[in-house]
Amino acid sequence: MNAFDSTLYLNGKRMHCRVRRAITLFARMRGLLGRPPLAQTQALLIAPCNSVHCIGMRYAIDVVYLSAQGDIVKLVPALRPWRMSACTGARQVLEFAAGAIAHYDLRVGQRLTIRVEEAVGQADRNTAILQEQAP
Repeated sequence: MNAFDSTLYLNGKRMHCRVRRAITLFARMRGLLGRPPLAQTQALLIAPCNSVHCIGMRYAIDVVYLSAQGDIVKLVPALRPWRMSACTGARQVLEFAAGAIAHYDLRVGQRLTIRVEEAVGQADRNTAILQEQAP
């Protein structure tokens, strides 16, 4: 899993949230398991993904299910340890610290995008969440 190398945007407006992307099979399977809780200003993007579990975790998380285009299709606030959640129409998931859905005032139908930060000296590129993984 890479570092927190991306910034999250809600309907085109920058959020104060850094995103770590879990796009390899191993990183997607591990997710936040065995990791300390995310800070309020951090999120984990898991793609492709349409279900999550908190089995073995010691803290609750907020789960945001997204379409392939980055539209919010389902919100699950404070998913507790040892619980599972799924969304049939989702293509990717953002996991946040519990309370982030309310903090950022996220709602179904809003669009989330990320800006992946390139190496120092190179221009940033604005990318829809998952566009780079799309076939």
